[in-house]
Amino acid sequence: MTKTAVVTGLRGQDASFLTEQLIEQGYQVFGLIRRASQGLDLGCSKHLEGNSHLEVVEGDILDTACLTRLCTLAKPDLFFNLASQSHVGSSFEQPQYTSQVTGLGVLNCLEAIRLSGIHTRFLQASTSELFGGMTEKVCNENSAFHPRSPYGVSKLYGYWITVNYRESYKIFAVNSICFNHTSPRRGSNFVTRKITQGIANIWAGKQKKLYLGNLDAKRDWGWAPDFTRGMILMLTKSPEPKDYVLATGETHSVREFCQLAFNHIGFNWEDFVSIDPRFYRPAEVDTLIGDHSAIKRDLGWQPSITFEELVYKMVDYDLAIAKQQS
Repeated sequence: MTKTAVVTGLRGQDASFLTEQLIEQGYQVFGLIRRASQGLDLGCSKHLEGNSHLEVVEGDILDTACLTRLCTLAKPDLFFNLASQSHVGSSFEQPQYTSQVTGLGVLNCLEAIRLSGIHTRFLQASTSELFGGMTEKVCNENSAFHPRSPYGVSKLYGYWITVNYRESYKIFAVNSICFNHTSPRRGSNFVTRKITQGIANIWAGKQKKLYLGNLDAKRDWGWAPDFTRGMILMLTKSPEPKDYVLATGETHSVREFCQLAFNHIGFNWEDFVSIDPRFYRPAEVDTLIGDHSAIKRDLGWQPSITFEELVYKMVDYDLAIAKQQS
């Protein structure tokens, strides 16, 4: 019998990698996507359009009836909620929308599972932004939460409602507490992709300067496909529902990312990068670093590439596009 999975947020970076990996493992994937004015654009999953193992379902995470119908239709073995307003900076500009989609959207998924009566395993894609103003040197599953953005606060609601439904209704429901992860599919409004696309534009002569905010902000950056691989392990290999941190255990500043990225093509980053106060956030998170020892011990997960390899992969991707267009 064919295994089935639901993936929300199909347009996004993580959902595209997750869907690929699930298809490779023999799943029939039902991908939820919200119709935009331009139609059902699959975004990062566009290359999967027409794949017989992917059924695209039009719907909205804010519509519980829609999600309940999806559960009844797909009868998923696995349900991954990756839909959210996921940009921290934008959450300060759109706090109510972020709260609805990123927070209440999780409740809607869990209610749909409960109301439909299906037996599925549910994963909520959570975030290191839960820790925000971290007081510990390295954060793990037992660290205190202190979100410092509307996005982080919304994710905190999603985290706790997942725990609540696990305890109240005995649903196999878990949180993957993902530290920063990126790839060439990352949106251009995220700093890593902004940097690598900026470098490609500078190389092509289309851009003279790259304007950034806090260069001293430090993040634990990992490779997105590693993180989605960890999500699948959490639902398929864990004997009991358990929340895990997904991280690399290393922290690097935006400055370091710039230096590595520009050096990779022989440019001095200081000649091209300028600070723009507009890109500072009302409440900044200075440092985030995670401890993934629990999931490594229990499920054998660990990162597959280094920070340097990650940076080079992203620069090479955007530079290749620039060269094709020149």
